[in-house]
Amino acid sequence: MSIAQPQVVSSVPSFRARLFAHPVTRIIIGMCAVVLPIILTLAVIDKLVPKELRFGWQFLLAGGLAILSYRYFVRRTEQRGLTELAPAGAARETFTGVALGAALGLAVAGVLAAAGAFAISGSNDAAIMLKTLPEQMMVAVFEELLFRAVLFRIVEQRWGTRTALIVSCVVFALAHVSNDQATALGILITGVASLTLCAAYLRTRRLWLPIGLHFGWNYLYDSLFAVPVSGHAARGWLQVTMTGPDWLTGGAYGVEASAITLLLWGATALLLLRRAVKR
Repeated sequence: MSIAQPQVVSSVPSFRARLFAHPVTRIIIGMCAVVLPIILTLAVIDKLVPKELRFGWQFLLAGGLAILSYRYFVRRTEQRGLTELAPAGAARETFTGVALGAALGLAVAGVLAAAGAFAISGSNDAAIMLKTLPEQMMVAVFEELLFRAVLFRIVEQRWGTRTALIVSCVVFALAHVSNDQATALGILITGVASLTLCAAYLRTRRLWLPIGLHFGWNYLYDSLFAVPVSGHAARGWLQVTMTGPDWLTGGAYGVEASAITLLLWGATALLLLRRAVKR
């Protein structure tokens, strides 16, 4: 007679499990999961599709693939559903974010106009507002996946909310240092904008509100007003003449380097953070 020996199950996690458990490794893999679909999709389409057939759909495709790639990353490394992009409440939170971003942009323009530093001097082809729409949608989705869903979320899980806010703000600001016409004030305000977007994420623990906020601001100045956005060339419908010192107008970097923007975005960040803490 032989007695079956009990099987001993090893409690030592596999190398793959240990690799994915480390937050820095997960951040690197997560960033690759978001960035590579954007780069590869746009590069392949640019190479294979004639320019006259590229009228914006390529940006929507790239953004959609980045979401799918991030979803796969989350399921493989965290074995959970994509709660940060849950469809429940998505439309309401996105539109709230867009309204808030546009309101901030209009408030900055209004203060500058009252100071005589912002004036509409003409118009371009209104079709530019449709042409830039898909690109700005992709930018908002891409940057919020990268800096909020991957960087901020994973750092917060391991080291806490305060550390995550600091890391996200610093990295987001440094990511814009190489932009054309970047200034110290502009980079500082970019960091404050990251704080506001992180606070929007904390308010709901979903990405829809920060995506809408990010898009609403960028689209207003890149598509409606022809004002540089983070140093990128102006191309909006309404031509704008900016006069005054750079600390007020933002200079060639755009209103994202204006002291008015710093005050309004900073106040919004504090308000959202306070509401997130209460929640």
